[in-house]
Amino acid sequence: MNFFLEIKENIVISYKAIIAHKMRSFLATLGIVIGITAVTLMQTAIEGINRAFESSIASVGADVLYVQKFEWFGTQDFEFYRNRKDLTMQQYEYLKKNSQTAETMCPSVGSAKTVKYGSLDLEGVFIIGTTDEYQKTLGVNMEDGRFFTAKESEGGSPVCLIGTDVKNAFFENVNPIGKDIKIGSYSFRIIGVMEKQGSMLGLFSLDNRVIIPIHRFFKLYGTRRSLSINVKAGDVKNLEETKEEITSIMRKTRKVPPGKQNDFGINQQSAFRETYDQLTSLIKIIGLLITSLSLIVGSVGIANIMFVSVKERTKEIGIRKAIGAKRRTILMQFLVESVVICLLGGTVGLGIAFPISLIIDAFVLPTAMPLWVVVLGIFISLMFGVLSGFFPAYNAAKMDPVDSLRYE
Repeated sequence: MNFFLEIKENIVISYKAIIAHKMRSFLATLGIVIGITAVTLMQTAIEGINRAFESSIASVGADVLYVQKFEWFGTQDFEFYRNRKDLTMQQYEYLKKNSQTAETMCPSVGSAKTVKYGSLDLEGVFIIGTTDEYQKTLGVNMEDGRFFTAKESEGGSPVCLIGTDVKNAFFENVNPIGKDIKIGSYSFRIIGVMEKQGSMLGLFSLDNRVIIPIHRFFKLYGTRRSLSINVKAGDVKNLEETKEEITSIMRKTRKVPPGKQNDFGINQQSAFRETYDQLTSLIKIIGLLITSLSLIVGSVGIANIMFVSVKERTKEIGIRKAIGAKRRTILMQFLVESVVICLLGGTVGLGIAFPISLIIDAFVLPTAMPLWVVVLGIFISLMFGVLSGFFPAYNAAKMDPVDSLRYE
C-alpha cells in the first residue's frame, strides 16, 4: 500500500515540476512526440498495407492455380518467355478431361475495351471471356442477377456480367439487369452484377470489368490469344498434389521433352505472399531504424534534462534524505518524472499521428490504427521513459545527504 502511495505522491511532484518548467518540459517531450508520431505512422501504414494486401490476394484464392504462359514473378529473360507457345482451348479441354484431383476449372482470356451505354463511354474496361465454370472456380458472388449458364456459354450468347465500377458509371440509380451495353460496337445484354471486390494491391480495380462467354469473345476478337486456365483444387491441403498432376498433364499436351524446363507457368497465391514479404521486409527494417533513431535522440534529450533537474534539486534531495527518505523513494521520484514526461510526449504523438493517418489513408495509401498500435505507442513511451530516467534517478538516489545539504 505504501508503494502505491509513493507512486501517487511522485506523480504529483512530477506534475508540479513539469508545470514549473513548462518550456524545458516541452523541449524534453518534443523528441518523444516526434518519435512516437513516426513509430505510430509507420505501424499504421504497415497495418493498412497488410490489410489491403490480404484483401487483394483473397480474390486470387488460396486453393486456385493459374496455368498461364508466363510466371507472375519469373526470373528468366524476355527471350525465354517470348518464344513460349500460347495456351489453347484444346490444351484446356485435354487438361479438364484428364485431371483427377481438380474440383473445377475454367479457361479465361481478356482484353481492355471501351464500354458504352447510351451517350456514356467508359474506357479501359477489362473484358473477360470465360465459361460458366468461372463463378465456381474463382468464387464470384453476385450482387444482383445471375451468372450465364452452360448453354449460354457454349452457344456464345451476347450476354454479360458487369462489375460495380461499370454499374456505378452507367446505372447509379437504375437497375442494370436487362439493359444493353456496347463493348466496342457489339451489343450485350446485362444479366448480372458482381459483388464489389476492391482493388488488386491498390494497382487496378477488380470491379472495372465485364465478363462474357468465351466463345463469343473468340468470335468477336479472334482466337490468337493465350488462355489462363484457372484450376480450383478440391482442398487447399491437396494443392501441391493438384499442381504436380497439372504439371504432368500440361507437359504431355504441350509436348515438352523429358528433362526440359516447363514452357508454361503454374501460378498461385503463395507467389504473391513471398514477393510481398521480400519487398516489405527491407522497408520495415529501414522504418524501424529511422523511428528508433528518433526515439533514441528524444530519450537522450530527456536524460539530459533529468540530469539538470537532479542537479537543480540537490538540496531538496538532501533534505528528503535527512528526514528519512530512502534511496528507493528518491529513485522512484525522478524515474516517475521521466516516465510522466515520456507518456505525455507519447500521448501527444498518438494524438498527432491519428489525423495524419486518416489524411494518408484518404489520399496516399491505406492505413489502419487498431488498438494494439495505440498500446504499442504507450508501451514504447513507458519503456523509453524508464531508460532515459534511470541513470539520472540512480545518480540522485546515491547522493550523500550531508553533501547534498551543503550544495549551493
